[in-house]
Amino acid sequence: MNTNRNTAIVTGVSTERAPMTSSRKTALTAGLLYLLTFVSIPTLAVYGPVHNPNYILGHGPDTAIIIGGILEIIVALAGISTAVVLYPVLKKQNESAALGLVAARILESGTIFVGVAFLLSIVTLRQTGAGANAMVTSSALATLYDRIFLLGQSFMPAICDLLIGVMLYKSRLVPRGLALIGIIGAVPLLAGYFAVLFGIVGQHSLLAGSSALLVALFEFSLGIYLVVKGFRPSSLLTGR
Repeated sequence: MNTNRNTAIVTGVSTERAPMTSSRKTALTAGLLYLLTFVSIPTLAVYGPVHNPNYILGHGPDTAIIIGGILEIIVALAGISTAVVLYPVLKKQNESAALGLVAARILESGTIFVGVAFLLSIVTLRQTGAGANAMVTSSALATLYDRIFLLGQSFMPAICDLLIGVMLYKSRLVPRGLALIGIIGAVPLLAGYFAVLFGIVGQHSLLAGSSALLVALFEFSLGIYLVVKGFRPSSLLTGR
């Protein structure tokens, strides 16, 4: 006998949990994916030794570098997934911009995959005992990784967050203050990108790193908001 159901019939109060709507599922999935993109943060520390020209001459496990590459691949796939999952909702606001976000995320993730290939190539040189003759190649691969990292994880994230920030601001799917962080945060990230590109600041300097703080805050806050709150119902109903 279903006691809860019988009680509900007698008292006239439903005790059954309301089913999760499709928009809530979309918001929850997108939020979790945004939070998943932060799993690669440890790579900022573990990749340090690879930039040493003598790295391929050393011995010991390469586990940390390989795990770092796997984490970056996860981030790349999660990045594409955020745009794909949000597309059905965002296209109601601006289909061209929503499609542009998917394309930008794919391009961003593609650069991450190429960067991981550069790093794992250095690991391969080390594991095969290429020796001193491969030091120039190893250094070149590390430099290529830095260059493509600058493009894929500085320039492209700024474009992505600018696109989604504007769409979220206009649609009011999330609080406008949150969307503004993404729009405003794209500016210092782009400035940092060009400052490094023209040699004004170092790529690994504190100033260059701090240019990404607002974008990181936006994406993390957006992930939390979508998981906890979801889209604002009024905006879904009005299609704004």
